[in-house]
Amino acid sequence: TSVGVIFSLTLGLAFLFMGLMPGTKSGALELLWGSILTNTSGEVMLLGIVAAVVVGLVIAFYKEFQATIFHRELALAVGIPSALIFYGILFLTGATITVSLRPIGGLLIFSLILNPAAAAYQLTYNMKRMFFLSAAFDVLSGWIGLVMSYLLNIPSGATIVITSSAIFGIATLVSPKRKVKRWEKKELLEEGR
Repeated sequence: TSVGVIFSLTLGLAFLFMGLMPGTKSGALELLWGSILTNTSGEVMLLGIVAAVVVGLVIAFYKEFQATIFHRELALAVGIPSALIFYGILFLTGATITVSLRPIGGLLIFSLILNPAAAAYQLTYNMKRMFFLSAAFDVLSGWIGLVMSYLLNIPSGATIVITSSAIFGIATLVSPKRKVKRWEKKELLEEGR
């Protein structure tokens, strides 16, 4: 997770500075960042349909997804077709990425899948809350990134990535899991004395 967040942050900064350089670089930026501000109504509709299907399937098969994600062998032992569920999750992830490549861009998708989920993971142990927090952080980074991009006249994709990385950083700083790790480390040191 750390490598992914640092990767997306450094790419965001690189493209931000590239966007601030004089001259035309729109072709290079669009290749990796897509064209988030010029989506057609057809692309938005396709994204909406895929989002509705993915969310519907996650709601319908939540317990099966949860069991398969946390322990595939145990899920199989209780009668859940874990291989089918696992490949279903991969298929849904692939479908989401495929319909998002043209309008959003590969690197922005990478950041919007990883950073908000990693931030949500820092704040809760509950998978449902993690899903909701991840979606909220995704929307928040998108809107804040677009507003900052507009106000500062800088590339929107890079701004969204930097915003999602900042949300991850803040979530890590205030993470209750971080306090638990410090407490466990302190306990281990005291036991070793």
